Amino acid sequence: MHRRRGALFAGGIAIAALTLTATPAAAGPSAAETADQAAERAAAQATEKLPAGMLKAMQRDLGLTEAQARTRITNEFKAGKEEAGLRAELGASWAGSWVTGKTSDEIVVATTDAAEAEAIEAAGATAEVVDDSLAELNAVKRALDRASAERATTDAPVWYVDVTSNTVVLHAKKTAAAKEFVSAAGLDAGDVKIVRSGESPRPYYDLRGGEAYYINNSGRCSIGFPVTRGSTQGYATAGHCGRAGASTSGHNRVAQGTFQASSFPGNDMAWVAVNSNWTVTPYVRGSGGANVTVSGSTQAAVGASICRSGSTTGWHCGTIQQHNTSVTYPEGTITGVTRTSVCAEPGDSGGSYISGSQAQGVTSGGSGNCSIGGTTYHQPINEILSAYGLTLVTSGGGDPDPPTGCSGYESTHSGSLSSGGQAVQPNGSYYYSSSSGTHRGCLDGPSGSDFDLYLQKWSGSSWTTVARGITSAADETVGYSGTSGYYRWIVHAYSGSGSYTLGLDRP
Repeated sequence: MHRRRGALFAGGIAIAALTLTATPAAAGPSAAETADQAAERAAAQATEKLPAGMLKAMQRDLGLTEAQARTRITNEFKAGKEEAGLRAELGASWAGSWVTGKTSDEIVVATTDAAEAEAIEAAGATAEVVDDSLAELNAVKRALDRASAERATTDAPVWYVDVTSNTVVLHAKKTAAAKEFVSAAGLDAGDVKIVRSGESPRPYYDLRGGEAYYINNSGRCSIGFPVTRGSTQGYATAGHCGRAGASTSGHNRVAQGTFQASSFPGNDMAWVAVNSNWTVTPYVRGSGGANVTVSGSTQAAVGASICRSGSTTGWHCGTIQQHNTSVTYPEGTITGVTRTSVCAEPGDSGGSYISGSQAQGVTSGGSGNCSIGGTTYHQPINEILSAYGLTLVTSGGGDPDPPTGCSGYESTHSGSLSSGGQAVQPNGSYYYSSSSGTHRGCLDGPSGSDFDLYLQKWSGSSWTTVARGITSAADETVGYSGTSGYYRWIVHAYSGSGSYTLGLDRP
């Protein structure tokens, strides 16, 4: 962690570049990028194809220039990928992390062990020594969650772990009601910080996020993210939009699908299976109808920028304030949602939250509006995927199902990598494509790992990544339509070790 963290965060997360001077026809570009260089390049390219609407919304809502918005997304992409490693290394002393600064160029790492501070600082991050670990704070929040089954009240509707202040915070319209709630949870007054607030969160029902859909030909909600389950296609959305068995029609009123499962309150998640009239895509509807590409679902850090699409209010952005928040609506309490400063209004329910190209969650509810500002909550997408056994449809390739051995490709290559290592394929070298067409790669990595796959093309002076599969899964599929030239594939063991199989097709 410390070696990588220093490279990633020192000097505001500088982007490294690999320069090669030999041409393929002469010496052949056989040297692979280092793991750090591959990670740096992937992070930089996370901003290359962002739709103009997303950048403009970030400029408007966060007070950024276009260059600052791009830099911020790059920094946050890398911070999100690194948080899992930080958490594992600090173990019981882990107290959370967050990004700060206009372009998220600083990461703060909180720990209860003062002995860790020097190593954290040496790695280029800012260390903050605190009293309570994240595990201890989560235990306090779970006590409130349990009490909410009997004592939840809209007079104290929101509570969460705030890693930036190392406290559990409870928002309340009436302090007396909040104190009664804390006591009913078996907690002491000092365990929870009560904050006076006028929030009155409610679910957003008649809303359209990326695309509208209608429930039983009446109520209207929004598609969150396209997903698959085996050979079945569908989408994730908010649970309060419909119950299992409810039928849906699309934005064009064409028969669409059926709710397969739904949870609300407690959670606010659901998924809909669609019929053969509909095809999943790795996109969210962005500003002006532009496609926002989804390439993964790495959870962004507290303080990171995040954008939301809604038919009522359009494309709006803000920041992540807290993860693991509990909120009480008139219908009951939901737990484990993320609190953001993105505004929303009725008409945005079930829609998509995205940070850079990483899916974050589906719109649950909130308070305020986009005229005076507001607070919103989203159900994390990874929890929905896990709960229902779904696979997020991403830009990693044409087949939304994970690889199962990568058979049926023109050539197959195998290898073994330790965590952080990488290999060049095919066979440690490159290949020449004399015609335009589609290059396809299928990576079947070891169970429980996070292996990534990159396709690079020789520019005449260096290798440039033109396509990538960088989800948090062991397996990746990548497709790229390119012109003639020299190409190579990079297999990178982002975390975990073991053997892999790579299937390749070329034009």
